[in-house]
Order: sequence, then structure tokens, then C-alpha cells
Amino acid sequence: MKKSFCELILVYFPKIFEVGNLYTTCIANCVFNGFLSYTAIMLNIVTIHAIRKTPSLPRTLKTLLLSLAVFDVGVGLFVQPFYSSLLVKWIQQMVPNCNTYKTFSVIGNLFSSASFLGVVAVSVDRFLAIHLHLRYQELVTHKRVVAVVISIWVLSTFVSLTMLGTPSSTSTLIMCILVVGLLLTTMVYIRIYLAARRHKNQIQVLQVQQVTQAKEIANFASLMKSAVGVLYVYVVFLICYLPYVIGLAVFEIVGSSITLKKLHFSFLTIVFLNSSLNPVIYCWKMRHIRHAVMNILRKMSRHRSRPSNETLVLAGHTMP
Repeated sequence: MKKSFCELILVYFPKIFEVGNLYTTCIANCVFNGFLSYTAIMLNIVTIHAIRKTPSLPRTLKTLLLSLAVFDVGVGLFVQPFYSSLLVKWIQQMVPNCNTYKTFSVIGNLFSSASFLGVVAVSVDRFLAIHLHLRYQELVTHKRVVAVVISIWVLSTFVSLTMLGTPSSTSTLIMCILVVGLLLTTMVYIRIYLAARRHKNQIQVLQVQQVTQAKEIANFASLMKSAVGVLYVYVVFLICYLPYVIGLAVFEIVGSSITLKKLHFSFLTIVFLNSSLNPVIYCWKMRHIRHAVMNILRKMSRHRSRPSNETLVLAGHTMP
């Protein structure tokens, strides 16, 4: 017999008589989520501004990175506060109603699916930039990239809403999308790694040849750096999401228990951590974005210091 959504959700979240056993876990996760919500919003807003102010980034890559940052802002702005409110209710020995769980499930699945598909899209874009090389700009146009971003939103919304009606079937669909996306992205980075080795050999052969060839190698090296930067985004995504996916698989095999529910809360927090880590990776591995972020922070510090200096000057004039 198929379980309804309300029955299924209580496999992962506490029933009324289990809430007391999860008190400490809920407090710890509530504190972490409050902090991570703030960092996800602020860091990604700064990153969005930095990406927009980075003219050296290709327009297609810029669009995909902006969409990924927007997904992460959505996690910090909507999903994490909602999750924190659930944790507060459990701390108060209360159990939310089914409609509250449904809303959280829709919002959480929407942004999580969009973030995952966004990472896959950026990875495929960097592979095409390296593989197609001169034909990349002809085939991967800005309009097509915008269409991909819209498709990600539509697919993520569809999957999230479908789960309310047929949770078991939708869970299978999500797992299929996840597996296909992971396999696709892994294959993409294997191809990028092979291209990097081939490129290294070419550099050794062409070091003594003409400047035009050296310039082409430099352009290719720039593509490789952006691909490596996105690779770190993908690796961190895996580290944050795999515990959650493995936890769901253990629920299916072993069944529900207090220990697994405690782990489930922590795994959700680690999933949300990903939205705060992505902008850090952009700044660490993508030089142009890092410089733009540093310029933004410098301007912000100057604006903050001006009022205090003006206040001191005015105070000096008014003193007898």
C-alpha cells in the first residue's frame, strides 16, 4: 500500500513522542542554520555583483554562474529560515501540520534541484568550451544558455510539485536525475582531465614556436582554469549532498529510527552549507571574480569610513 505524503514525511521527521529525544540536535542545527542563512545570502549577493562586474568572463559562463548564485541566495533566503522555523517548533515540543511540511518540501526540492542542475549545466558548458574550442561561440549562444536556465527552473518546479501527489514516484525520478547528473558530470571532468594532459604536452612541444600559437595556448589555459574552478564547485557539491543521499538510502533499507532522524537533520544542514561555500570557491579559484570581490569590499570599507571621518571633522568644528 502506497504511503501518503504526510505519512512518508514522518519517516524522516519526528513524531510527537519523538520530539523530546531530538532537543539537543534541533538546537545545534538551528544555531548553525541561522548563521549559514546569513552567509549564504550575503556572500552570494556580493558574488552576483562581482560576476556582473567581471567583463573578462564569457557571457554564457557569466549567465550560468549568476543563475547558480541566485539559486544559492534562494536557499539562504527561503529554505534555511523555513527549516530553522521547523527546528524551533520541535524545540518547543510541537509538531508542524502536514501543509507546513508540504510547503517546506516544495521550496526545499525546488532550490536543491535547481542548484544541482545548475552545477551540471556549468560543468557541461566548460567541457563544451574546451572540446569545441573555436566553434564554442557559434554553438553555445547566450539565448541557448538562457533557455537552459529557464528549463532548469521549470523542471525543478515540476519535480517539486509532483512530489506532493506521488511522493514515491517522484523520489524515484529525483534519484534518476541525480544519478544521471552525477554520471554525466563525472564523465565531463574525466574528459576535461584528459584534455588538460594533452594541453600540457602541447605546451612542452610549442614552447619555442611563434607568439600566435603561444596566445592560443594562453586562451586554452584560461579555459582550463575556469573548468578547474567549476570542478571544485562540483566536488564540494558532492561532499555536501552525498551524506544526505546515502542517509535517504539507509532510511529505505533499515527503516526509521531516532538515530537516523538526528543524522538526517545534520545532513540537511550540510546540504545548506553548500550554498555558503560556492561563493568562497568562486573567489578562491576564479581570479577575475576574486579581484572583483576585493574591489567591492574595498569600496564598502571606504564608504563606511567616510561617515566616521566626517563626524570627527564636524565634531572638531563644534568643539569650543
